Amino acid sequence: MGRPGLPRTLPIRTAVALGAGVLAVLPAAVLPAAPARAEVQPPRQPPPGMSVVGGARLGQPGVQVDQAGATTLPELSALAWMISDIDTGDVLAAKNAHWPLPPASTLKTLFAAAELPRQPADTVHKVTAAELAGLGAGSSLVGIQAGQSYKVSDLWLGVLLRSGNDAVRTLAMMNGGVPAAVTAMQALADTLGARDTRVISPDGYDAPGQVSSAYDLTLFLRSALANPDFTRYAATKVAQFPGGRDAKGGLVPSFQIQNGNRLLAGTDGVTRYPGLIAGKNGYTAQAGNTLVTAAARDGHTLVATVLNPQSGKSNAVYNETRQLLDWGFAARARVAPVGSLVHAPTATPGHDDPGRQAPEHPALAGARLAARWGALLALPLAGLLVLTLRQWRRQRARRRRRARVAAFMQRG
Repeated sequence: MGRPGLPRTLPIRTAVALGAGVLAVLPAAVLPAAPARAEVQPPRQPPPGMSVVGGARLGQPGVQVDQAGATTLPELSALAWMISDIDTGDVLAAKNAHWPLPPASTLKTLFAAAELPRQPADTVHKVTAAELAGLGAGSSLVGIQAGQSYKVSDLWLGVLLRSGNDAVRTLAMMNGGVPAAVTAMQALADTLGARDTRVISPDGYDAPGQVSSAYDLTLFLRSALANPDFTRYAATKVAQFPGGRDAKGGLVPSFQIQNGNRLLAGTDGVTRYPGLIAGKNGYTAQAGNTLVTAAARDGHTLVATVLNPQSGKSNAVYNETRQLLDWGFAARARVAPVGSLVHAPTATPGHDDPGRQAPEHPALAGARLAARWGALLALPLAGLLVLTLRQWRRQRARRRRRARVAAFMQRG
């Protein structure tokens, strides 16, 4: 006996509707998403009421510095910048430190901090065409070929030297998908105290609502530098990237890729900066030129972050970063800090034991769990549909048998 008021079996249309309804409410992290291109240019004045994370002066517009006893701070054209000592946590000087602006590929430092521990460097992955789908028009690419196999170490070199969005997409798909990567990045940003950052696309490509700040990008690079693998990749000047077969089946030989951070590579009219450790450059139509980079001298590591210089001069982002680093090293012991960096970094999990894989980031673990629940829910729904169809067929067969018996009795 069925429960009163409920049919013994569900009609097929009802079962299908029920299945669609359950699938419709599955977490968005299960579903792939491609960022839409934003066309609106950022404002040229900082918003009122900027964040005061790290100190009240960092939330004020304009240049913040205490120059007493130090050389004069250079005049810089960037919309926002910051120079910090990541060993002491002191912010030595800043301009519009908490202005949320498009970050371009400097956001890849957050991607690396969140995702780099997930896969061992020697893991080999065969790339599919589906993994490369959805890249924004005009994205920077390292040249990954669908159907070819790559080491994880090669993919990270593609990310941090050539700023390859195709390499970002591949690594994200290996680790649960693009939405899972975005979720993990946002969770890490929140953990680090980066309140100005909104992650929409893991590669930093222009997307509506995607912003970060000079303050937050400094936190991201500091976090990434705690992972020796990041430093090793990002400090590489040139590397040989694997070839493969092109779309027509032709053999593509391996090719050289060069680090896009000209202060590190010493290319295109920019002299290599002494003591430079690692960093990440970026450019998009909305973000302009961006750069976050670290250099060491006299036992201290300074991070300079420069967003969107307005001078129009060639290599402005590199020259202004050089000026900031020079000033910072000269003034470090002579200026009072105007703020501080929150949340001191910790060693990257898993590097104390190379044979042990790092524990999964909670946000990424949540996204994977959601995907598994989606699969588990789909199985009962499919079973329900099959069971309903079978019951309907059996009822139809019984009705036909009863009709034949009734017809036979009438003839008798």
